Amino acid sequence: MKDRSERQPAEIEWEGDSKEILSSFPHDVKATLGFSLRQIQNGDRPRCSHRPMTSVGQGVWELKDGDERTWYRLMYLTRIGGTIHVLHCFEKDSRKTDRRDLEVAKARLKEIRQRLLDRK
Repeated sequence: MKDRSERQPAEIEWEGDSKEILSSFPHDVKATLGFSLRQIQNGDRPRCSHRPMTSVGQGVWELKDGDERTWYRLMYLTRIGGTIHVLHCFEKDSRKTDRRDLEVAKARLKEIRQRLLDRK
């Protein structure tokens, strides 16, 4: 195994409109989620709150942040090869993640898996 200084940062693949949605988040939220994504790219743990999203699929995680108005989420697929796939970014106003957001993430995960199979 290569030591950390020799490891290349992962590439980020933005699925669907995830990058545009993240860009629309408030500055502080974008900074927090963006910094945590950078940590993950470099093989480190994210600095913000996070959890596995097994309800979406194996290897899917959620970065979490919020402000006084609402909660913000970024779902991503862990590094495969040299790439991290950002599946979905969204706002939520209740503890439970909306089924529609889960379905978007699941559909994008399915597309990624198909693309990876097609490359083999």
